[in-house]
Amino acid sequence: MKYSLIVTHPGSSHKDEFLACCVLLAVSPAPIARREPTADDLADPTIAVVDVGGEHQPKLGNFDHHQFPRDHEPLCSLSLVLQHLGMYDDARSFCDWLEPAEWLDTRGPQETSRWLGIGRDTLAKLNSPVDVTLLRRFAMSCRLEKGAILWEMMRWIGEDLLAYIKGLRKRLDYIGKISEFWEVESCGESFCVLYLPRTDPMPDEPSAGVGRFILRHPEGSKIVGMVYPDRRSKGFGLSRHNDHPRLDFTRIEQCDDVHFAHARGFVAKTSATDPERLRELLRLSWIGK
Repeated sequence: MKYSLIVTHPGSSHKDEFLACCVLLAVSPAPIARREPTADDLADPTIAVVDVGGEHQPKLGNFDHHQFPRDHEPLCSLSLVLQHLGMYDDARSFCDWLEPAEWLDTRGPQETSRWLGIGRDTLAKLNSPVDVTLLRRFAMSCRLEKGAILWEMMRWIGEDLLAYIKGLRKRLDYIGKISEFWEVESCGESFCVLYLPRTDPMPDEPSAGVGRFILRHPEGSKIVGMVYPDRRSKGFGLSRHNDHPRLDFTRIEQCDDVHFAHARGFVAKTSATDPERLRELLRLSWIGK
């Protein structure tokens, strides 16, 4: 997918078309023109038309949602671009901000705040100067080309977003291949812990993606804790999942092979590497009924 030009509407700017343009820049670094599209633009597959034009024709590079029926599911132009890239499902799963952004752009602040179960004024309190400045500067621009500060920043945003989605997908697939679900017996009952073995090479953050993996796994609701390689040593980290109240790692802080246990009991670090010893530490940390 290579475009010679990206066209989006003039006037006020919104997070939707701004981010859609960012993503398009990441895969096709073309100039951006903020103007009304012509019929020729809409018919030209080398020109991407975003959030304007009244057409959703991905093969022609047209990504507008305003012509959808009133009761259509909340899909904005960013959604349509991500769908075209085959990344929408993962983006919805991995980017917690995406669905609220779709609602806000297609339903407005009143319906969105009701859907979120918050007051409308709370939405405004979540705005940051970063959002305001980037959108204001984008609205002031008629054309952006390579080398312009805002154009380069937008490409970075798009590249980082796509890299995050692709990287997390790769990480989740990898966790699915190497992880084990441990059933640990203690105090006459069993509990479930996710175990990640040490690998070579080690990821920069061995526990990265684990919470998301558990959330998406069919058996994830059973998980109360995690065991994962400690990147600062040759041992392992032990932690609660979702701050489960019946795992308290202060109960093992006096063990010779435990060199750290947080005072609040939610995490510990051990030099132990043998799976049976790790299971024993988990058993000792479990609070019986």
